[in-house]
Amino acid sequence: MNVDPITAEIVKSSLIYASEEMGIAVRNSAYSPNIKERLDHSCALFDKRARLIAQAEHIPVHLGSLPWGLRATLAAIEGEYGGMREGEMWVVNDPYISGTHLNDVTVIRPVFFHGELAGYAANKAHHTDVGGMVPGSMSADAGDLFAEGLVMPPTRLVERDRAVESTVALFRANSRTPHARSGDLRAQTAGNYTGERRMLELYERYGTAIMEAAIERLLDDSETRMRAALRELGEGTFDQRDVLEDREGAPSIDLALRLTLRDGTAHFDYDGTAAQLAFPMNAVYGVTLSGVYYALRAVTDPTIPMNEGCFRPVSVDVPQGTLLNPLRPAPVGGGNVETSTRNADLVLGALAQAAPQRVPAASGGTMSNVMLGGTRAGGSTWAFYETNGCGMGARPTMDGIDGVQCHMTNTLNTPIEAIEREFPLRIVRYEFAEGTGGRGRYRGGNGLIRAIQLTDGTARASLLAERHAVQPRGAHGGGNGACGQHTVIDATGVEKRTGAKATFAFAPGETIVVQTPGGGGYGLGDGVAT
Repeated sequence: MNVDPITAEIVKSSLIYASEEMGIAVRNSAYSPNIKERLDHSCALFDKRARLIAQAEHIPVHLGSLPWGLRATLAAIEGEYGGMREGEMWVVNDPYISGTHLNDVTVIRPVFFHGELAGYAANKAHHTDVGGMVPGSMSADAGDLFAEGLVMPPTRLVERDRAVESTVALFRANSRTPHARSGDLRAQTAGNYTGERRMLELYERYGTAIMEAAIERLLDDSETRMRAALRELGEGTFDQRDVLEDREGAPSIDLALRLTLRDGTAHFDYDGTAAQLAFPMNAVYGVTLSGVYYALRAVTDPTIPMNEGCFRPVSVDVPQGTLLNPLRPAPVGGGNVETSTRNADLVLGALAQAAPQRVPAASGGTMSNVMLGGTRAGGSTWAFYETNGCGMGARPTMDGIDGVQCHMTNTLNTPIEAIEREFPLRIVRYEFAEGTGGRGRYRGGNGLIRAIQLTDGTARASLLAERHAVQPRGAHGGGNGACGQHTVIDATGVEKRTGAKATFAFAPGETIVVQTPGGGGYGLGDGVAT
């Protein structure tokens, strides 16, 4: 069936805004500061064939993995339970099914129109604590997936439009912050109900035939535009390599990529990447896809509506058993945050060879994760998580941005007021790390300094970061950005450096100082800000 272009455009725009409205519902309903303040969640809509049709501009590492995770989840439910039914929602956090790491909990709602499946509403949110060996559930030392926390296979969360209390109870029992876990799950269900409502309004207005024709058109349009954008990049084969730092800080973990551009298609081959690791820097295949999709859209045409059509011309080959496609039960907590960021750097580096005037210098190259938690003096438990901004790489025509979340994350910081209200913590320093951006015709952005002090009780800290040994690279003669560093100051004022990847006891009066890396500079010059 043909659909007129005006109707197709209205449907496309309505679906995109519906996904944005889903995110607003999740944010407004959430209990944890990580979601309601930092917006660490992502929302999307799919058609009945599980094809991505619209997504909000939320977290790149979530969104690239959602289509892959949805298909894997639906296949698991079909095989075990015979499929999803009307009035249900399902929850899953198993990274080898849902596509990121245990903290990222995915909730899926099948959408039915007059008794027939019309599509799916889905969202993913980072739950601050899902159990495991450390508060925050992202240890630098976990040897396998099971040490990282609760592993939830696809499980009913809502049945006949009523919460399955046993599922909620399971999440609560496996978290140091049970009240926030059940509250955030309710927020995620609110997001999906919002997406379902908006999707059904469109089906009621236009009917199934027109809606399905409009969806086909929007997918085909995105494919056509992406093929044109890839042809504009030209043709060729481009090799790129990068490294991750191991637990001792040595830059010893290799990543390799061969990008082939040909006739409006892009093929990414990761042969030569390091084997999977015995600590949590592995990134499941869905995370690797996220880095490819993000970087490709950023360098081609980010105005192309994000849906399955965008990536019909794209293929990604990652050998199994490697860092970027590990075998279960390899630990993956840091792969979702740190390895995903390095993969984005890797892909951007390859694309810079094809389109040197479109790609900035390297950004700080880390999400600089901080996980804190323990027991208050009164006996209650708590857990805190945030990522920290770094210096953005200088761009071909302007300076990089200071202290900003770059590439695979798109979150905000946690406001100081929210931290000190919710947790036994005090922020004693928060400022830009001046002089950490690389010099050049355009200077790289500066990193930031965040100092957090424990005020009472007992706690443990886990820090997970990168670029403490390898400087973020400048481009076209620009200088490198400065490395990051972690420092612990005890109650008497004695300072001690600690590693980029570390877990340790955190005592009242002690202060953790996180300094994030700067971005690389771009072009020859003196680096004066413009």
